[in-house]
Amino acid sequence: MPFEKIDAAKLSQEVRRQIEWLILQGVLRPGQRLPGERDLAARMGVSRPSLREALAAMQADGLLVLRPNAGIHVAEVLGSAFSPALVRLIARHPRAADDFLRFRKDLEGLAAERAATEAGQADLDLLDRIVTDMRHAHAIADPEAEAALDADFHMAIVEASHNIVALHMMRAMQDLLRQGMLFNRPRIFQRGDLRDRILDQHQAINAALQARDGALARRALESHLDCVAAALESQRKADEQDAIAQLRLRNRSPKSD
Repeated sequence: MPFEKIDAAKLSQEVRRQIEWLILQGVLRPGQRLPGERDLAARMGVSRPSLREALAAMQADGLLVLRPNAGIHVAEVLGSAFSPALVRLIARHPRAADDFLRFRKDLEGLAAERAATEAGQADLDLLDRIVTDMRHAHAIADPEAEAALDADFHMAIVEASHNIVALHMMRAMQDLLRQGMLFNRPRIFQRGDLRDRILDQHQAINAALQARDGALARRALESHLDCVAAALESQRKADEQDAIAQLRLRNRSPKSD
């Protein structure tokens, strides 16, 4: 982790500032364990009392949590922008879920355009590795892996834009999507025709980013999310038709005495 030596007079404040900045940048993620006290103090070039003072202040502020026999971790709450009640409410109302997808399209479209110019080589290499893994998962028809890599790819694009607010908004949304709270992502990848199209779209987005063509990257990403939205609408209608068919079947069944 990129911890730096601290020379400032108020050491504990500088320790806190640096750790907070790593959390904001997404280098330290929700739930991630910090290095041990001795190791962290050495990396930052501060005394252990100064480090303890900073960590205690961050715990009091709700940024860090001490887990018995497990060390100090970044608070999980920092990765959750949506309460469980709000998520359930959105999931029950198709219009709200559609708005959620439209917001993703706006956010990620801008992020893709920005990432084309702001991404470092490490960002572009990561995107390339994810797409390579996508091709492998596609070849062996592993919908669970494809769904997980899909989430990784979209998160990596926003990370490559290097916009802190966009990063944390996207991270909160990705948590919902990975947990299947709004829809079943792996189910999308069980459709052969759709799987092929999604892989092609991801490769097109990556190619535009590697070429640092922001306008093309944004168009490719927005087109991809339009395709996903259409697939989800089709999935929703199919589920509704299945539910109606099941209800009719039950109503036709003779009642037992």
